[in-house]
Amino acid sequence: MIPELKKNTEQKMQKSVEALKTDLAKVRTGRAHTGLLDHVMVEYYGSMVPINQVANVTLIDARTIGVQTWEKPMLAKVEKAIRDSDLGLNPSNMGELLRVPMPALTEERRRDLTKVVRHEGETAKVAIRNLRRDANQHLKDAVKDKTISEDDERRAEDDIQKLTDKYVAEIDKLLAQKEQELMQI
Repeated sequence: MIPELKKNTEQKMQKSVEALKTDLAKVRTGRAHTGLLDHVMVEYYGSMVPINQVANVTLIDARTIGVQTWEKPMLAKVEKAIRDSDLGLNPSNMGELLRVPMPALTEERRRDLTKVVRHEGETAKVAIRNLRRDANQHLKDAVKDKTISEDDERRAEDDIQKLTDKYVAEIDKLLAQKEQELMQI
């Protein structure tokens, strides 16, 4: 029971770190990348879908993303969705192609993005700590039910704490990398 609990907890912690990596990829630096538009949703025949399901998203150059819709009428909807998103981007319509230039980041905007990154990191740390709490509660319940001994519980709690420390350190490392990336000019 204890090895299975540790394994499940570690898998969930790993998923939390992966979710953080995905969230950090959405926070833009000065460079353009196609993943930036992944979470922008567009109305397509009555349902909301990601942009990459109605258009090809490509890099035109280091600071410009190109979006070419598969259906001509969708171009205006995609343009509006990008403009209304929280990314602060202003696409320009070139007939059949949307050009989405990446504006240079000001010092103030960099600081704001750093705060956003720290908040995302703190959310991920809270998720890791919640997983630790849940695992420890399972151990306490197992001791109450007399399925494991108190010594086994203590050893397992120590192992879970080591896992927690490992993943919190990994989150800190990811945050430091992203903050450094943001503050580069």
